[in-house]
Amino acid sequence: MKKIIFTAKAPAPIGPYNQAVLIGSTLYTSGQIALNPKTGELILEDIETETNQVMQNLKAVLETADMQFSNVVKTTVFIMNMNDFVAINKVYGQYFDEHNAPARETVQVAGLPKGVNVEISMIAVK
Repeated sequence: MKKIIFTAKAPAPIGPYNQAVLIGSTLYTSGQIALNPKTGELILEDIETETNQVMQNLKAVLETADMQFSNVVKTTVFIMNMNDFVAINKVYGQYFDEHNAPARETVQVAGLPKGVNVEISMIAVK
């Protein structure tokens, strides 16, 4: 059975989609960008701060589904500039145990919503 996951601790969707969908024990998150959920403002000071906001938004969605980063089995990272890979990876890596890290791909794209530099989605399993 499909269960919609929503939390005010992460940005509300800006289109016809949900923050996440839980099917059985598997959670599929929508991509998160660096929107501050309290103010609705973009956090674009630098790529590290932006990536941290993305991860905090994902953390809020995971927690609403009674999960944590250790439940994540797959991530997709979309970035505007492959030169930001090392900085994004440094922040991203702080949220995972290296020995239990999920599978992942990182893709450079031509554009992202609201002109952000990074967007990340996840699949997690209880």
